Amino acid sequence: MKIFKRTLSASVAAITLSIATFGMSSTADATSLKLSHQFSGNDIRNKVAEILAEEVKAANVDLEIQIFPSSSLFKANEQWTPMTRGQLDMIIYPLAYAGGRHPQFNLTLMPALVKNHEHAQRLNESPMMDKIEEILNGDQVVTIVKGWLAGGFASTKGCILKPEDVKGMQIRAAGKSFEQMLQGAGASIAAMPSSEIYPAMQTGILDATNTSSSSFVSYRLYEQVKCYTPAAESALWFMYQPLLMSKRSYDALSDEQRDALHAAAEKAEAYYFAEGKKEDETSIQVFKDAGVEIANLTPEDFQAWQDLAKETSYAKFVEETPGGQELLDMALSVE
Repeated sequence: MKIFKRTLSASVAAITLSIATFGMSSTADATSLKLSHQFSGNDIRNKVAEILAEEVKAANVDLEIQIFPSSSLFKANEQWTPMTRGQLDMIIYPLAYAGGRHPQFNLTLMPALVKNHEHAQRLNESPMMDKIEEILNGDQVVTIVKGWLAGGFASTKGCILKPEDVKGMQIRAAGKSFEQMLQGAGASIAAMPSSEIYPAMQTGILDATNTSSSSFVSYRLYEQVKCYTPAAESALWFMYQPLLMSKRSYDALSDEQRDALHAAAEKAEAYYFAEGKKEDETSIQVFKDAGVEIANLTPEDFQAWQDLAKETSYAKFVEETPGGQELLDMALSVE
């Protein structure tokens, strides 16, 4: 039986939504899990979901995963609550989206905290991530696949390498922690979704932006900018975007099904890591081909930004977050 739901007609969507409140469903043949996310069928995160579903199906443990991409089951910001209540089984979710509920999660979209993809993997196995998982478990959520995606900076004016390079610029930042840091460097913030960056640069409203590597390509920002600072050996922008599962749904699985799910998750996580790096490399080539100058951060540049972040974003995080200093220290201790 084909289990991937890439497109839904209005009638099927209505039926699906009407049964969504029942969470995980079982039949005589299989346990069926519903996985919701906001991303397109071509996105790396949807492929992570597909790998998980394919591997689980191949394990022949009476378990299947139905994938609902492009917010076809729930809108992005409406997924959290039904998952915590066991009404939705799985989501792929930028964890900082839940920072309003748990301010500790804002640490997963913090400037100059993650240097590169290898560093992100070490953070995944650190006490910091154990603490994040403890908070998730308290909200009836478990992590199935860990994953980080990176991004960079680009400007219509010139290269952005050091904090002083953004002074006086009108810049769009991805996340409030980045806004705090950039304001500390003397930039003015223009808030807008990624889809509005291109026309804002085209009309001179915006001088610079930071966003994910994939968004830099998909929104064709190489047509507007003079210089691109990508995620390479050192990067300022990383965002944690795991595949999460309702603990109620997880606990309802048999031991055999859980074993198959974890084995599938290992393969999906390895793909997430490799393809995340590849997205960065692809963006660099696209910008080079478009004649855009490429500027790579040095370790000294990265340190200058982190020093500024400590005075701005990190200080605000500690001020607003119960146990924030301990959690931040855990993250910064990972080399």
